[in-house]
Amino acid sequence: MISDTSCNLDSLDVYVPSPENPWNVTKINHLFRRAGFGASKAEVLAALTQNDPSALVDTLIDNAVALNATPPPLWGFWNRDQFEAAEMANEDNTLGFYRREGKNQMVNDMVQNKVRERLTLFWSNHFVTEDDTYRSPAYQSQYYNLLQIHALGNLRDFVYDIGISNAMLAYLNGDENVRDRPNENYARELYELFTLGVDNGYTEDDIQETAKALTGYVDTNDIPWGDILFNPGQFSNDTKTIFGQTGNWTYDDVINILFQQRATQVATFICTKLYAYFVSPTCSEAIVAQMAQTFIDNNFEIAPVLRQLFKSEHFFNQEAIGAIIKSPCDLLICFYNELGFTAGTTDIIDFIRGTVRVLGQDVLDPTDVEGWQGDEDWISPDLLIGRWESARFLIQRAWNENQQQFRDFVVGLPIGTSVEGNLDPSLSGPEVDIVVRAIVNYFFPRGIDDTVIFNEISGVFRDIDAFPPSYYEPDAVDPAIWRLDRAEVSEQFFALLNYIVDIPEFQLK
Repeated sequence: MISDTSCNLDSLDVYVPSPENPWNVTKINHLFRRAGFGASKAEVLAALTQNDPSALVDTLIDNAVALNATPPPLWGFWNRDQFEAAEMANEDNTLGFYRREGKNQMVNDMVQNKVRERLTLFWSNHFVTEDDTYRSPAYQSQYYNLLQIHALGNLRDFVYDIGISNAMLAYLNGDENVRDRPNENYARELYELFTLGVDNGYTEDDIQETAKALTGYVDTNDIPWGDILFNPGQFSNDTKTIFGQTGNWTYDDVINILFQQRATQVATFICTKLYAYFVSPTCSEAIVAQMAQTFIDNNFEIAPVLRQLFKSEHFFNQEAIGAIIKSPCDLLICFYNELGFTAGTTDIIDFIRGTVRVLGQDVLDPTDVEGWQGDEDWISPDLLIGRWESARFLIQRAWNENQQQFRDFVVGLPIGTSVEGNLDPSLSGPEVDIVVRAIVNYFFPRGIDDTVIFNEISGVFRDIDAFPPSYYEPDAVDPAIWRLDRAEVSEQFFALLNYIVDIPEFQLK
């Protein structure tokens, strides 16, 4: 949704910290949650000390651009006969097994690589395919590889490669598109969902003519799930008119004409989706227009648009922070990364992959060709309990693994800005609310301003048998005193985490 009524009136000028608008934990976690999948405490402390948002953004994007794609698995180019042979040799190696392995790889990459995988997830919900439709684990792997390669690259190259990928050809019937019976499915989605938007700058005639230009990618050499190649004998040599341009156009010509004749529409459509995903569901038309111009000026390179956005005052405006509902991947992966706890990692990736599927975000298999709609769809009543309990599962696993790590996390937690410092283990007695406030500000995108809710959270933190109320009094004396360096703080933080995952604001980023 595009609107000029957003309360976020800041520009795309570079955000420069000031005493009135400081670089703090809230902004750091905002950047890491939106551009990636959360930051460890060490990463937050390093960013806080650096006090240079623009340099941090450049580092994050530079690292993502330089990152090599995940090497394909051994089965990444198998055909169906090879998969069936593997299953006969080992009955556990079903097609479902390989497809789950591919999804687990994506989840593991999201945990590890963050920024590049954030864009990979975004594009998987833009250039949608459903692995449950085309079935081939090899096609799934090849598709995922393309998403990674192009995630922060050139959109024009991305559109070109995705359209003739095995997964997309099989998913949108491109492999059935022949000269005598042109199939319009991919041509329609190319414009409607992938580059221009619904009813924006194209006609039914454009779709029909484009479908003819896309004919011929149907040759499988009778090898199921093998490469789908171009067969000149199945290409339509008719003259075609697309966006007013007439000729015997081929697939290459379609992409060239699209980006030459509809550059502004393509840039605006893509930047609107980027804005809605990274800033707010309610888009600023003026900001999107500036992003689109940057896109065009940089020959449709994706990284410059992201740099401009992530460095901007607009991105760090208070109205943008906490404006997006966490997807299941956000909820679990960000929480896992932010805690940084040892949690018995042998099956944690499989748990996250399976849980996000149950919560409505089966990676590499969106709901339909329009993808996950997100936002309020993520928090329907039947999904909320699952979101709460899945977060609690991570907490409990970490507790079972190592209780001491809970106290270690709280000690040294940043209070707000580098000037304000970190939580010192000598904090004691009535200073307990300083600790609670630091924790709340760390895990809630806008903290908690409501005094009643904050006092309830503080009460949960205080209310363990080891520390009766008198231990928090100003005149308490050792040993009848609460101190942050006491081992029981682990139990307090454990109780607090289990409580805050139910609070509505925890569902926001």
